[in-house]
Amino acid sequence: MSSAPTPQAVLFDLDGTLVDTAPDLAEATNRLRDHHDLPRLPYETIRQQVSNGGSALVTLALGLEPTHSAHAAARDFLLERYAEAVAIHSQVFPGLQPLLARWEAAGRAWGIVTNKPRRYAVPLVETLGLKPGSLLCADDLPVKKPDPAPLLLAARQLQVAPTACWYVGDHRRDMQAARAAEMYAVAVRYGYIPTEETTDNWPADCWFETSTALSDHLAGWLDRPTHEIDGRKPT
Repeated sequence: MSSAPTPQAVLFDLDGTLVDTAPDLAEATNRLRDHHDLPRLPYETIRQQVSNGGSALVTLALGLEPTHSAHAAARDFLLERYAEAVAIHSQVFPGLQPLLARWEAAGRAWGIVTNKPRRYAVPLVETLGLKPGSLLCADDLPVKKPDPAPLLLAARQLQVAPTACWYVGDHRRDMQAARAAEMYAVAVRYGYIPTEETTDNWPADCWFETSTALSDHLAGWLDRPTHEIDGRKPT
């Protein structure tokens, strides 16, 4: 991490990186199971699939592949249940909310780039009291991660060069998008990662095991003299 560029702005993935949304998504998934008179799945089983989206959760819950004729209706049911309770148990991961308060107070920019549709992301972010300078969702552009376009647009909105941005995520596609955007790629291992996934071969620049370790590291940049943070030389 010694060669890390100064983070003029930090961009976060949402689910599994900034916010622990798995409890509410797990409940929606199990309500789909309830609807089909199936026993509920263990929370940890569902948690590992959360980052893969609603279709993956339908396949997990009912064994229906996306090509199955009943898949779309099941996905709609699951997402409607989620929309009804998008921020009941979801919480910002430990350490990150106070870090963001300090980051904002220091005049530093931050944002969210997520593959979550705006319909669910906006009420979640608002309920949690988060105020990102940029919020890019799955339906804001014709492409989404791992395409770098959403990250690059977020950097433009924050008026920060991509090379001065850190992008933090819990999925291989997050690291791919960050690298393609020429941002510093920060992987977190506390997110929604299947047990069989090998994170060591992700194209990341660094890894953090916990959200508190990540927040402590970012806070360390705020504790540096101003000229070290913004690149100005002392007079």
